[in-house]
This record gives sequence, structure tokens and C-alpha cells, in this order.
Amino acid sequence: MRTATLVLIGYVILLITGAAWHSLPWWLPEMRPEIAAIVSAYLGLTARQSIAAAVGGSIVIGYLADLIGGSPTGMYSLVSGMVCIIAHLAQRRILVRGWGVTLGFSLLVGLTSALLVPAVRLVYFQPRAPLSTEALRMLGAGVATAVVGPMMLRLFRRVDAAFARTHRERDAALEGIVT
Repeated sequence: MRTATLVLIGYVILLITGAAWHSLPWWLPEMRPEIAAIVSAYLGLTARQSIAAAVGGSIVIGYLADLIGGSPTGMYSLVSGMVCIIAHLAQRRILVRGWGVTLGFSLLVGLTSALLVPAVRLVYFQPRAPLSTEALRMLGAGVATAVVGPMMLRLFRRVDAAFARTHRERDAALEGIVT
């Protein structure tokens, strides 16, 4: 239920940013935030018993990002699943608390996701843009994700606190501690 709620919230954020982002100044549409990657990273970081539900939710949010963004079907599904697994493998090593660390983590997630997209295109022989265009898109996606990410992670912590069974779990979720 928690994973489905987080995916649904991520989908609503995808819809809002997908509709509103193109009405911003001419240089900002290239700097699209990686919403699906933030949701996937959060699911991977907070996977409780097993990673299966988190990866499933990541694939679903990636598929929805494919549909909304117009990318080839399965592109962001695969990237979101990989981001979730990477975040799960790193979950015991990092503690995402505080404004600076959350901002840095969001930037790293955006850059990782933006780097995985051309890698997947390369593996599956999909058309690619010139290297300078891809690098500019990666940097723009990382910066845009760093701007949007901390707010999303805070919202997701609130959702986790709502699903907590004990007062201790609620406090840990609000502080950003994985239990």
C-alpha cells in the first residue's frame, strides 16, 4: 500500500511537471527534472523487507514517465529499476538527512538517471544526440532534479510517517532514517 501511494504521488507530480514545465522560459524545458528517478531512489532507499515491491513500483513509475514524456516505451522503466537497485545497494552507506545532503543526493540521482538514459540507448542501438547535447541534458537534468528533489523527499517522508505502525517508526521516517 505504501509503495502504491508513493507511485501515485509520483505520478501526480509527473503530470503537474509535464504540463507546466513547457510553459517556462525557452531554456528550461531542456532541464527537465528526473521525477521517476527520485521516486525510484526513495523506494530503493526505504525498501523494508525485500526489494521486489520497490523495484516493481519503480518500473511502474518509469513506465508512466515513458508515457507522459514520450520516450520509447520501457526506457525509463529500465532506468528507474536500475536507479532503485543502485539506491538499495547504497542504502546502508548513506544517510539522507539535512538540506545539503538531500540536495546533493537529488543532484546525484538526477545525474545518474540522465547518464543511464544514453547508456541504455547505446546498448539497444537507439538514436542518440551529439555528445555535447547529451552532456548539457545530463547537467540540466541533474540541476533540475536537485531543485525539485528535496521537496519530493520531504513529502515522501511524510507519507512514510503516515504508514508507520509505531511512534518510533514515525519519528525515524520524519528524520529520514531507514529502519
